[in-house]
Amino acid sequence: MRLLLILCSLLFLVCSNRSQAQEKPNVLIIMADDCTYNDLPLYGGENALTPNIDRLAAQSLTFNRAYLSEAMCQPCRAELYSGQYPMRNGCAWNHSASRSETKSLPQYLTPLGYRVGIAGKVHVKPSQAFPFENVAGFDKNCVRNPTLDHDLGEVAKFMTRDSAEPFCLVVALVEPHVPWVMGDASQYPPKKIKLPPNIADTPRTRKDFGRYLAEVTYMDGQVGDLLSALERTGKADNTLVLFTSEQGAQFPGCKWTNWDTGLHTALVARWPGMVPAGKRTDAIVQYADIAPTLVELAGGKPAEAEFDGTSFVKVLKGTADEHRQFAYGVHNNIPEGPAYPIRTITDGTFRYIQNLTPGEMYIEKHLMGINGKGALNNPYWQSWVWDSSTSPRTYGLVKRYMMRPSEELYETAADPYEMNNLANSPEYANQKKRLFNELTRWLEQQGDPGIPQDTFEAIEAARRGEHLYGPSTNSTKK
Repeated sequence: MRLLLILCSLLFLVCSNRSQAQEKPNVLIIMADDCTYNDLPLYGGENALTPNIDRLAAQSLTFNRAYLSEAMCQPCRAELYSGQYPMRNGCAWNHSASRSETKSLPQYLTPLGYRVGIAGKVHVKPSQAFPFENVAGFDKNCVRNPTLDHDLGEVAKFMTRDSAEPFCLVVALVEPHVPWVMGDASQYPPKKIKLPPNIADTPRTRKDFGRYLAEVTYMDGQVGDLLSALERTGKADNTLVLFTSEQGAQFPGCKWTNWDTGLHTALVARWPGMVPAGKRTDAIVQYADIAPTLVELAGGKPAEAEFDGTSFVKVLKGTADEHRQFAYGVHNNIPEGPAYPIRTITDGTFRYIQNLTPGEMYIEKHLMGINGKGALNNPYWQSWVWDSSTSPRTYGLVKRYMMRPSEELYETAADPYEMNNLANSPEYANQKKRLFNELTRWLEQQGDPGIPQDTFEAIEAARRGEHLYGPSTNSTKK
């Protein structure tokens, strides 16, 4: 009898452990590359065809107010994987590196029983801070012509390799990053494209915008292929799928800026039976909130980790409709051009921006085609400059991009492309003061350097693992 009780107890523990393991969701993060969120039909885009993303959203919770802290590839990815803002993790300059002691999803989820991998574009350093298992099958190089065709075999193997362990897999696509060489641009005849109001209307711009839209549709096809592969594994019902569009596209006013079309990102979350399907939320979240959310879902304690972000599990599960009051952003422009520090904050309705060197011109070498015939360059900017000699509207867009005032304030909810600066309007003084005070508090907390005199030295130091700016320690600071 005693032996029977012992066997029953052991069987109960085994079943209990299996049940707990099954309760932990698998995680599939699908990330586009340089896709302006409101070019997607899901967020009001009038051009792109994205049937797979639309279908996913119908099964998911869509976040209307999701943001990243820096509209450049490396800093925003470091934020997502580490749960820390750029100055905290150290990657506040593109093509630099995070602090070597930074922890990310592999360090947080592996002790909780997860296999953590990445397929496609990595673009975070150093490897000891981001020790993902590399998964083959997707192109790692965003500067390509054309992209290598993807192979789902290794992704499927990773998902199914060990049924006793949940997985967390990031698939970081390289579309629609320039050069726009994938997809069928004939789907988007230039004359039929509806250009956003922050984009100048020139023939060259229309042609390039069509190529960009073709890559958005190509990217959407990859999303569909990944979701089908997940379905074939039999694990879809217990997998949290997150789709995000990363930062804005390589058009003036999007990538490399602190305007909403740079920092606002698409975020769609599907987990059958756990996340409301076909719903939207106005809860404000940032990339820094994703890692603590996954840690909580995995059974960990995010409050004990060195996160800047906080878990939004309650929003995911539909038991809360608010998360944070503010989302923050920074931009330094190094090494994409001369230093041009910008800082911003949004409460989801209003956005406040500080341009710390308003007397200087804003120059971005890739967008403006200054860097010779490099694959990262686009030729449409020259057509803007030429057209500005006869078009007051184009002149205004060129001036808006290159000559910034010291302060900007937008009612983004009513002006999504942020074309009407309200910073000097007395009737909005209270909104500006409130956002200014909170931005000042956050910048001080983050150890922000303001206008550093040694910006090129800063990025070189970061590449060597010697970070000149940021908090004096890597301790948790909310």
